[in-house]
Amino acid sequence: MLVARAIESADYTMFLDLAKTAGPGFTSLAVNESILKGRVEKSIASFTSGTDISPEHLYLLVVEDTDSQKIVGMSAIKAQVGIKDPFFNFRILNVAQQSTVTNRRYDLEVLILVNEFAGATEVGTLFVSPDMRGTGAGRLISQARYMLMASDRERFAPTVISELRGHVDDEGYSPFWEAIGRKFFLMDFTDADNFSAERDNQFILDLMPKYPIYAALLPEDAQAVMGKTHPAGAGARRYLESEGFRYNGMIDIFDAGPSMNVPRDDIRTVRDSREMTVKVGGGGNTQTLTAMVSNNRVNGYRCVLTSVMFDGDQAVLTQEALEALKLTPGDTARIWIKR
Repeated sequence: MLVARAIESADYTMFLDLAKTAGPGFTSLAVNESILKGRVEKSIASFTSGTDISPEHLYLLVVEDTDSQKIVGMSAIKAQVGIKDPFFNFRILNVAQQSTVTNRRYDLEVLILVNEFAGATEVGTLFVSPDMRGTGAGRLISQARYMLMASDRERFAPTVISELRGHVDDEGYSPFWEAIGRKFFLMDFTDADNFSAERDNQFILDLMPKYPIYAALLPEDAQAVMGKTHPAGAGARRYLESEGFRYNGMIDIFDAGPSMNVPRDDIRTVRDSREMTVKVGGGGNTQTLTAMVSNNRVNGYRCVLTSVMFDGDQAVLTQEALEALKLTPGDTARIWIKR
């Protein structure tokens, strides 16, 4: 069985090995080992902390294959971004220019550096081992984040955002970075990406242009990738859209990947999941449905995608599912039914 759960100290080596396979452009994983280890420790502290929302809280989730006992996927929630460090995007604005002398009108796209999502919750770091794609691991580790949010909404902000990976090739070449970033930072994309991931983002405010940039002045290959998702992130975007996230006209300042957002309480899984008492074995209603089931707690959080039957107001789970969730009959679980 595949189980999404809070990361533990014993997972660090496998977590590190999986992170190394993510490749260029995966900013949240483009850091050194000591920083990754620090994030694991911060996550463990966040899961066991009080219920208040805090910019210090980071929730790292992993998917464990219980047969092999290997970590095959990961995702994360940052409770609040842009509070301690700036959280920059380019907003794409459409500007109309008209000349009565030439009798011509132009609609132009303009990029403006903004920090509009200060205080929002960010979901990200969604990555699944390539040999596990298509197994349900991606869906589980993605949706498990929202099941966690539903279990204690006050830990998370009213607005939830996600930044998707933009176009960067295997050698770390980004056409958007070459058109803008290199001109101001005087470094390769990979170096800037690592710098951003490992340190605060004040250097972005220091070096990025403060004035609007007309997109029409950029090379065509840079314009073509604005707001476009890296092919490896297409599945992640579909998951986000199915939850209610929408592209908001903001792009990453490095690779031009799209930013998406949704009100927390409008996230499909948060809105539609419900609490139910669980029991093991058969029930009066033999209809079996596929459902996302969590143990509905933060400390010791666990979530599975499994078959569920219903007997009145109780959810009937297999013994394997109960053990995976560390629940016993009579406990309360959170259920989201796949429609």
